Amino acid sequence: MSTRIEHDLLGNRDVPADAYWGVHTLRAIENFPITGQTIAGYGDLIRALACIKQAAAQANRDLGILDPKLAQAIVDACEEIRAGKLHDQFVVDVIQGGAGTSTNMNANEVIANRALELLGHAKGEYQHLHPNEHVNLCQSTNDVYPTALRLAAFWGVLKLVSRMETLRKAFEDKAEEFKDILKMGRTQLQDAVPMTLGQEFQTYAVMLGEDEQRLKEASALMLEINLGATAIGTGITAHPDYAKLVCLHLSELVGSQLITAPNLIEATQDCGAFVQLSGVIKRAAVKLSKTCNDLRLLSSGPRAGFGEINLPARQAGSSIMPGKVNPVIPEVVSQVAYEVIGNDVTITMAAEAGQLQLNAFEPVIAYSLFRSAGHLANACDTLTEHCVKGITANRERLRLSVESSIGLVTALNPVIGYEAATRVAAEAHANGSSVADVVLAHGLLTREQLDDILQPETLTRPRWVTL
Repeated sequence: MSTRIEHDLLGNRDVPADAYWGVHTLRAIENFPITGQTIAGYGDLIRALACIKQAAAQANRDLGILDPKLAQAIVDACEEIRAGKLHDQFVVDVIQGGAGTSTNMNANEVIANRALELLGHAKGEYQHLHPNEHVNLCQSTNDVYPTALRLAAFWGVLKLVSRMETLRKAFEDKAEEFKDILKMGRTQLQDAVPMTLGQEFQTYAVMLGEDEQRLKEASALMLEINLGATAIGTGITAHPDYAKLVCLHLSELVGSQLITAPNLIEATQDCGAFVQLSGVIKRAAVKLSKTCNDLRLLSSGPRAGFGEINLPARQAGSSIMPGKVNPVIPEVVSQVAYEVIGNDVTITMAAEAGQLQLNAFEPVIAYSLFRSAGHLANACDTLTEHCVKGITANRERLRLSVESSIGLVTALNPVIGYEAATRVAAEAHANGSSVADVVLAHGLLTREQLDDILQPETLTRPRWVTL
């Protein structure tokens, strides 16, 4: 393999001649064979890094501290990366020691070497354009990396919200389709009072809608950045006007209004915003898993379970039981939820473990947060397309369950009183009779009165009945 020699604090190393990354990246490859997943797998993070480096070059050019020709080469290289090129050159493991230094240097080296090519030089000829001196000018890993994480998290959550919105609309469509189907509601798995299947499905839509709003609120925290903080937040080695100017350029590049944190020392060490965002993603995952638990329970059977709804058959359910079909889509969504809950614990512990002016554990925060948002978004897609859209109702079974349910007696409380209603319920249960038959047998109500009180359309909304 053809190589070029690069050097760093620890000495000289041979780097593949065609690689856009350099010696700092090489050492990170050797040091951190942890997950087997490189940052190249997180396109939003790569694009965020390119946006930051481009904004920095533009700001430094405007401040007169970076040669316009060099600045333009850096900008052009960043534009290519933002367009999807050279992502395969981002080869460091997503989990790494050093608070993200390996990721920042991977970006600096790739951008520098591509910029060198654009200027007509060979890779590694850093005397013309240097990864640290020029690409990283007025920056530190400690403000670049957290800002990149925030942008990537913001974009990832927007994608999640979009997928949740699609799932919510699928539930709303089912709620409309099932709005006239009466069924028994349940509390603590016992018969409660009637409702419609449409009302049941509408609650799933409402829960998703609530979490869409909470995610939008929490993701807004990602728009406060610490660029200009450099090492610990004091701004050492940065031009006094750099922080304000780089924020303006970066806002223009990403299409969102970013805010420079009012206290950069606090912002450089505090990971509370990541904890909050992760917590809201966890909230959405918990509620989504609860919904999937309901879908599995309502579809249980087909003959020995609830059997109220049918989920689309996606695959054979057993290697030994012929004809068995399992609720595999809700099952996989719940497993994603469990992962999100575990990721939230990781993020919480990593944020707590930060010491003094910097949190060294942001890489595992990023890894966990990106997986949570990305996997949950995929789970929403899967649940929408392979499950919710194809759900059907077992109307006859639902009708019979309402007619035979003792829960109907609750509707008689205002008319015959709680004590009498209790006696009716007990007798109906003991004899296997219907509530209506017991009421009529004891002359508590006439058929006309009973029919009026137990009208299906009036059992699912507030109504006060007196004789």
